[in-house]
Amino acid sequence: MSDATLHATDQNPDDFAVQIADQIESFLVAVTEVAKGDEPESAVPFLLLEVSQLLLAGGRLGAHEDIVPDERYEPDSGPEPDVDALRENLARLLDSIDVYSEVFDPYEPRKAPVPARISDDLADVMADLRHGMSHYRAGRTSEALWWWQFSYFSNWGSTASATLRALQSVLAHVRLDQPLAELDGLDTDQGMGDDTLEIEAGRVMAEEIAGPLGLRPAK
Repeated sequence: MSDATLHATDQNPDDFAVQIADQIESFLVAVTEVAKGDEPESAVPFLLLEVSQLLLAGGRLGAHEDIVPDERYEPDSGPEPDVDALRENLARLLDSIDVYSEVFDPYEPRKAPVPARISDDLADVMADLRHGMSHYRAGRTSEALWWWQFSYFSNWGSTASATLRALQSVLAHVRLDQPLAELDGLDTDQGMGDDTLEIEAGRVMAEEIAGPLGLRPAK
């Protein structure tokens, strides 16, 4: 299936591959538009919606039986699209809320939370999805589905899930008038302990984001 026929009218809209590709393409387009920064006041709610919808596609891929590509070895899909500009634009756009804390694997006991960045996460997810989309647009549908399913389990599924929790937390703190503690210089090269988690989780003061998001300020 070529790029020109990605949305051809003779495609079956009930086809699993078409539905997954449409959801992924929608996410790619939407996050690219958000990263332009034209509407910063709606960035967080819009990203929350888009990541939620993407994870529906991920859930369908995860629940699906193992997808086996037609070819034994993955064909060369060409140079990987550069996501650095998108990463940097998102980091500027989300500056006050970009860093958050995450537990890498909830089934590994006594693992301390680690700092992460929404901008890094979204850029990494975009890279995984674009790689599969290059196969899909070249007509290698089974290869695309295999890659999206494999990378859902190995990377972008957990990454997008963590990002969703961070975005949801931002809006929850604003809507519920619950400002977070001071960021206090936290960066992604620092470790985090349980005793400092609350302090280092990131500051999302209502005066910084409630106004731009069109929400009521904290009291």
